[in-house]
Amino acid sequence: MELKLLNEQGQPSATLEASDALFGREYNEALIHQVVVAYMANARSGNRAQKGRDEVAHTTHKPWRQKGTGRARSGMSSSPIWRGGGRAFPNKPDENFSHKVNRKMYRAGVAAILSQLARDGRLSVVEGFAVEAPKTKLLAQKLKGLGLSDGPVLVITDAFDENLYLSSRNLPNVLVLEVSETDPVSLVRFPNVLVTKGAVAKMEEIWQ
Repeated sequence: MELKLLNEQGQPSATLEASDALFGREYNEALIHQVVVAYMANARSGNRAQKGRDEVAHTTHKPWRQKGTGRARSGMSSSPIWRGGGRAFPNKPDENFSHKVNRKMYRAGVAAILSQLARDGRLSVVEGFAVEAPKTKLLAQKLKGLGLSDGPVLVITDAFDENLYLSSRNLPNVLVLEVSETDPVSLVRFPNVLVTKGAVAKMEEIWQ
């Protein structure tokens, strides 16, 4: 699989030989959906809580006598069918939302996403990507030169660059990640993905 290597003006200057297993895989919508849903579910924290009928602050006194009132019989005002009563099946903080995805399936899902990005022309590869100082203006100019200033951009680098990270924080449509931090949700969410040449090599080591 050959990927186009862009220069600073956003024009193809050379080609980069990449792994077919990572960038030439067939599109598998069901697998990608499963991987994305599992990633989002595993990031979810079970911090919601509701009260059952034994936890609400209600008296245990019977609201009215069993017979003779003409109303339906009732035992306690904490009943789930009463307003202010406890929930029949309350949510608890220890609720588990995690989904299990095998490592092989996860890697195949990420590879399918990257392959589709490459086929759609949404994956751009550059030799290196850095800014001289932590200034938002410098990063915005660099992206504009590459022709990526119109929409949201995901920048994937092979190593942490503090200047690049600090420069991107004031750009709401730009996210800078290392290869090890890249997730399928970000790859799917951003219409444009910019990857450095060193990051491509690391991707092949991790996800192949």
